[in-house]
Amino acid sequence: MSHPAPIVIVGTGLAGYSLAKELRKLDQETPVIMITADDGVSYSKPMLSTGFTKGKDAEGLAQAETAAMSEQLNVTVRTFTTVTGIDTANRELILGDERLAYGKLVLAWGADVIRLGIEGDGQEHIHSINDLVDYRSFRKALHGGKRVAIMGAGLIGCEFANDLRNGGYEVDVIAPDTNVMPSLLPEAAAKAVQHELTELGARFHLGTVVERVDRQEQGVRLTLANGEQLDADLVVSAVGLRPRVELAKAAGLDVGRGITVNRALETSAPDVFALGDCAEVDGQVLLYVLPLMASARALAKTLTGQRTEVRYGTMPIMIKTPCCPTAVCPPPKDAQGEWQVEQAGSDVKAVFKTASGDLLGFAVTGRFAVEKQALAKQVPPIHRE
Repeated sequence: MSHPAPIVIVGTGLAGYSLAKELRKLDQETPVIMITADDGVSYSKPMLSTGFTKGKDAEGLAQAETAAMSEQLNVTVRTFTTVTGIDTANRELILGDERLAYGKLVLAWGADVIRLGIEGDGQEHIHSINDLVDYRSFRKALHGGKRVAIMGAGLIGCEFANDLRNGGYEVDVIAPDTNVMPSLLPEAAAKAVQHELTELGARFHLGTVVERVDRQEQGVRLTLANGEQLDADLVVSAVGLRPRVELAKAAGLDVGRGITVNRALETSAPDVFALGDCAEVDGQVLLYVLPLMASARALAKTLTGQRTEVRYGTMPIMIKTPCCPTAVCPPPKDAQGEWQVEQAGSDVKAVFKTASGDLLGFAVTGRFAVEKQALAKQVPPIHRE
């Protein structure tokens, strides 16, 4: 008796494991094989910027060991396994010299950190934190140090600044824009977050970039474009993520900024799907938890025979800066309207409204952050029917 070809999921991050959990709610029998280049330990990537605040190291942030996940979900997890190609014609995943047949294939392999070409001999002191393995390496390198320089003042850079200050570390944040989180927050909200992080002890060097990182006896010396020099024990690079598309493109799949999929998460190849940070869903790359979870629920139904298109509700982004609680629901990039701001110190309520008064987005900080759910109910969902 022949067994059906398995569902193969590439990636054991939040996307991969969330999909496996949703699958098993609907189908306990179909073989599922999960492929990962790392150790397969279950963890939540958004929690990596909360370790010091929560008093947890890398092991403390781990949610379940690989063997436990394999048993719980009745899946085979192949760790430290590198995907080298996809043969869509023969429905096979290429793993070096091995070929693994699939019935359905899900690419949930995430995004790569953007690496900057910076001069100097201190490159080994620059850490990008994109997974639990990276975080473990970062914490080990930081042991005994007290000074951290962060390149980037986006969501991740600001979250790490808050978390490291909570851990008692000296923090310098360097970024080219004049405001923090420029792609997410209107100016008033950005200034509020920066003010509270500064009050917490973080130092900001905005409107400039790091040009050199040179080794010192103790750590590194950073030379900024504005001529300033800073000393640190190590550097965190938090300048953004880029969806992983190279192997998909080489296999002939359509790619844009991410792997191109429709709202059923179908790629241009039969029975190949993409999910999470690597996917460009109906023209949008959404590197956040709520759209990922909605996608996992929809895709599980599709994989079990009920083709389902993902429907996003309104999904506010919670920014983990406890010194200044912040939530934001950015308006569409092409939206016509303006920000209206109510402010008392670092408490900001900014709403983006059209000329006719329709609410298309908001940002709330401080005591206004509790209004996020009420405001979210007034904002139209990303994908309207």
